[in-house]
Amino acid sequence: MSDITVYSTERCPYCAMVKAYLNKKDISYTVIDVGKPENIEDAKEMIRISGQRGVPVTVIDGEVIIGFDTARFNEIFGIEESGGAYDLIIIGAGPAGLTAAVYAARKLLSTLVISENIGGQSNESWAIENYMGYLMITGSDLMAKFEEQVHTQNVNLELDRVSRIETMDDGRFHIKTASDQAFTARSVIIASGKHPRMLGVEGEEKFLGKGLSICSTCDGPLYRNKTVVIVGGGNSAVQTTIEMAKIARDVHLIVRSSIRADEVFERQLDDLKNLSIHTGYDVARIGGDKFVRSIVIKNRESGEEKTLPADGVFIEIGLIPNTGFLNGFLEMNDQGEIIVDPNCHTNVPGIFAAGDVTAIKGKQIIIAAGEGAKAALEAHDYLMATE
Repeated sequence: MSDITVYSTERCPYCAMVKAYLNKKDISYTVIDVGKPENIEDAKEMIRISGQRGVPVTVIDGEVIIGFDTARFNEIFGIEESGGAYDLIIIGAGPAGLTAAVYAARKLLSTLVISENIGGQSNESWAIENYMGYLMITGSDLMAKFEEQVHTQNVNLELDRVSRIETMDDGRFHIKTASDQAFTARSVIIASGKHPRMLGVEGEEKFLGKGLSICSTCDGPLYRNKTVVIVGGGNSAVQTTIEMAKIARDVHLIVRSSIRADEVFERQLDDLKNLSIHTGYDVARIGGDKFVRSIVIKNRESGEEKTLPADGVFIEIGLIPNTGFLNGFLEMNDQGEIIVDPNCHTNVPGIFAAGDVTAIKGKQIIIAAGEGAKAALEAHDYLMATE
């Protein structure tokens, strides 16, 4: 039996994926929550053995695995995955994809969901106060409830990344994944969401996971009593600032032009005594040794640079659609979002799209969920008409 330790934090969605994988395969493991103050020595040990200031980190018989790596887990445990044929394949498991799965299953369609994670970007919302039925709920908790409902239905789930989709001679769709699995479907819903936009500055690639983070809900607890910098001016950046101010010693918010967050969030910034806001600055570069130690920002008008000390940097500057795997397969706009009609149809019959990956206005969880339901109903009608 393997000796397995999973270093995680309470609200880390990728940590949850590691644990879900191990549970599904009935593999025993030990969990250490390195976000808790009493586990500070364990956090130091995780950083020492992995060179990372981020979670999840999984240690299997001495081998350190960073992040959620399905292919490597399968290789270690000797698990061979196989493909299959379905009525409907849903790519993505955020609000749109999970809702589509429930609606498709209730229409008795054989359904497969393929996604790298469960919940998508919604997991990284610290507090959601505008989803009906909840006065306040974290993004990860809301997505856990979505997932729980999916598990009540006859839906198959593969934690994997789609690498290619193409049309077969018989009109079905062939889908290939990063772990080299192959699936076919009579219809497809693309609900692959978006991923964080990066700064593109010196030091960014070097320090990713070593003080530079794109998942504040995952890694934020590791920066208790430290100095952190948040880059961005929208809702995500301001929410991260508010939450980090509760545990960090000093917080700096770098805003390129002006704060664009909802007023309900922006008002809370005035009460944060350990916050400094730097408006009108770009990030010039990120510095450090093995880990982040500083960030250099540049005034957009004067060109003057100043250096801020930093133990951690959180990037919250927007999102990019997860459409790279389509490679021109569907019609998209200049932002790389999939163009759909009011009923979630793309320009390819049998392919539907829903959620933030589309050009539909209003990137909200409740809108994505509604679009996912609509896409599933449209896919059902398409399949019934083409039988």
